[in-house]
Amino acid sequence: MGSYVRISALLWADILVSYALFVMQNYLTKVWKISFVNAAGILNIWGGISMILPVFFLFLVDTLLGNLKMLVISSISYSLGIGLVTMSTPPVLANVTGTCNDYNPKCIHRAQKVLFFIAMALIAVGAAGNLVSVKPFLDEQRNDNELDSTNAGVREICKLPAFVVVAIVPIVGAVALPYVKPWSLRFGIPAICTAAAMFLFLSGVFLRGSWAYKEMKPQGSPITSVCRVFFAAACKISLPFPDDHQYLYKENGGNEGFSHTRILRCMEKAAIIPPNTSPETASKSWRLCSISEVEDAKIAVRMLPISTTFIVVGIVSSFGNTYFIEQANRMNRRVGKWNVPLQVLLLLSQWAKHLLFASNARRLIKSHRKYGPAIGMGMAMIFSILCCITAAKMELRRLGVIEKHGLLEKPDSKIPMSVFLLLFQFFLLAGLDTFFEMSVAEFYKDQSPKCMSNYLSHFAKGVSGLGFMSSVLSVYVVGKVSEAGGGKSWFQSTLNKSRLDRYYWVLAGLGCVNLVVFVLVACCYRYRTPEEADGDVNHPGRGGTSIPPDENGSNQCCNLFG
Repeated sequence: MGSYVRISALLWADILVSYALFVMQNYLTKVWKISFVNAAGILNIWGGISMILPVFFLFLVDTLLGNLKMLVISSISYSLGIGLVTMSTPPVLANVTGTCNDYNPKCIHRAQKVLFFIAMALIAVGAAGNLVSVKPFLDEQRNDNELDSTNAGVREICKLPAFVVVAIVPIVGAVALPYVKPWSLRFGIPAICTAAAMFLFLSGVFLRGSWAYKEMKPQGSPITSVCRVFFAAACKISLPFPDDHQYLYKENGGNEGFSHTRILRCMEKAAIIPPNTSPETASKSWRLCSISEVEDAKIAVRMLPISTTFIVVGIVSSFGNTYFIEQANRMNRRVGKWNVPLQVLLLLSQWAKHLLFASNARRLIKSHRKYGPAIGMGMAMIFSILCCITAAKMELRRLGVIEKHGLLEKPDSKIPMSVFLLLFQFFLLAGLDTFFEMSVAEFYKDQSPKCMSNYLSHFAKGVSGLGFMSSVLSVYVVGKVSEAGGGKSWFQSTLNKSRLDRYYWVLAGLGCVNLVVFVLVACCYRYRTPEEADGDVNHPGRGGTSIPPDENGSNQCCNLFG
């Protein structure tokens, strides 16, 4: 139970940090005084990198580090990152360098900027490492403790405070933390909590006996197997296909019981046994792969077209803590005498995500196991279109209020329009994220070999992360196109002078095109049946793959790491 609390503390600290970073857009525009477009660009590039890194970190965990070492690295990186963000605020360094300590651009010198960008990179490493290893490491400890069934009831009772903390931390981050006015303390309090969580976790590394962590050694990565297939196929690209399949390498002396698919046949050259070469020698030199390895690699390649449609979804998802926050920043946030913090929008969005959309998404996916995940991904894209349309209409309404009250040249003035009108687009964004995350996870769980599903799920999120980074390019392209013919760019120095509504309409149209492409690709995709997904049994013409168990009953796919 002690290990459960120590590991879970990393998640609690992550939640608090997420609420502190939710308003980073405001920090960059208010303190650094950079344009909202540049601030959004910085955050979207950082967010994209944070979503891409887990793919590489998962490979490191499986091949070199293991979950424990990854969590040691990520927890230290996370703590250092948020600590350096605190250090980068003007008042902190002012005591050391003697420079000014006001929150204005004159006090943001090179030292603060260098610290800030290093800090954001460290936070990206910490967030990615925690995402990859916290839950698997918890499972490792839980599996080890399940052997002691006499204490199972006690452990379940002791976990109750942990769930209470998970419920309380978001409320603290959304309601209490925003009332801390100095930015150095807004970042400093989560930094202290993160450091405490880090030391609490690291304390278990040095314990012995029943209090110590259980560490499992790396077992290898299926990515190695996929790379071997491409390398072996490239080395034998000039060889002709044999007339008899007996010249294709199979595990277990040719008793693999495998009926391979006909698509991407060029990859099968990886399984051609080179003349005058023993299979054992060729496989050790990465020049020979089995048919099962080739088929697993084919599945990964066949999923690429569907995965590329996630980029547009990522572009829309990137609005949540950038442009939406910029829209809400100067709107009326009062409920009676209470000036509602911006973080409450994140809290309400998270509640909608878990209470409103999660059950519906799960019901849709489970209602038709074969096509449910694809339908769920299509629903996520529909949510992205509706979100853009709603955001465009709300922004046009906001601009109308600005023009009516003569606030065009007063970007810092409050706008007499309720911020809660933006809840519609925040809720639609929550629906997008919920359907996308659950559908992608279920899709790769059913349609890929079990040993690859985790990789492909992280890969899909990484493609969505490319969407975050692509939003920077889309803003640049749309801005240049809007200037064509002597026109005025839709993106000006302030939001009041910009036409963000038109940008949202462009993305709504792009989302419609993306949805059509997804439907076409999804209809052409060869789905595995539930029976194939459960047993990894291949049926010719359905794109499945047979992965028979070895003599120990384990799945061969996960043993073919080279």
